[in-house]
Amino acid sequence: MDVSINGAPIYTIPIGGGIQISATIISSWIVMILITGVCIWLTRDLKVTGISKRQAAAEFLVNTATNFVRGNMGVKFDAFIPFVAALFATSLVSNLISLVGIWSPTADLSTEAAWAVMVFFLITRAKIRSGGLGGYLKGFTEPVFVLTPFNILSEIATPISMACRHFGNILSGTVTSTLLYAALALASHALLGWLPGALGEVLGAIPILSVGIPAIAGLYFDWFSGFMQAFIFCMLTTLYIANAAGEE
Repeated sequence: MDVSINGAPIYTIPIGGGIQISATIISSWIVMILITGVCIWLTRDLKVTGISKRQAAAEFLVNTATNFVRGNMGVKFDAFIPFVAALFATSLVSNLISLVGIWSPTADLSTEAAWAVMVFFLITRAKIRSGGLGGYLKGFTEPVFVLTPFNILSEIATPISMACRHFGNILSGTVTSTLLYAALALASHALLGWLPGALGEVLGAIPILSVGIPAIAGLYFDWFSGFMQAFIFCMLTTLYIANAAGEE
C-alpha cells in the first residue's frame, strides 16, 4: 500500500500489471452503497393509509428536502430536490463514515472539487438559460470592461471556495481531534508519571485522560461539524443557482 500526495491511501490490485485504487474511491463506493441501501429499505411497501414508521421517516426526509429547496430557490426549482438531497446525504455520510474507521472521502480535496465542478456547471447553465449565452459573456464586462479579468477570476473562485471551505473545515476538525488525543496522552503521563517505581511507569504510559474527553469533543468535531458542513454546502448550492437564474 502506497500513500498518495493528498494523503489518501492507495491500494494496488495485481491485475494486468497492477491497478491502483485509492481509499477515496473505495470509501466513496461504500457511501453510495449505504445511501442506496437505506433508500431502498425506506421506500419498500409504500402505502396510502396505515403507513409504517419506516415510510413516515421516508416522507419526513422527502418533505424536509422539498421545504429546504423551495425555501431557498422557489417552487419552480423542484427539479433540483433530488440533486440537493443526494448531495447532502453523500456529504453527511462521507463526513461521518470516519467514525467507524473508514477513510472519509471528504478528507480528500478531489471529492469536494468534483462536487464543486458539478455545482459550477449548474450555476453556469442557469445563467445562460436566464440571459442567453451573449448575456452571460457580457456579464464579465460589467460594470466596466476593465474589470473583465477580475470578473472571470471571481467566477472561477466560486467552485474553488466551495470545495476548499468544505475540505478545510473537515480537515481542521480531524487535526484538532488528533492534537487533542496527543495532548491528553501527554497530560496523563505528566499527571501519573510522577508516581514512584513501576506504578508510575505503568500508569504514566496509559493515556487515561484520552478516555471520555475526546468523545465529548467528537460530538462537535465529528457529528455537529459534519452535519453543518453538509448543510452549508447545500445551502450555498441552492443560493448560487437561484441567484444565477435571477431569482431573489
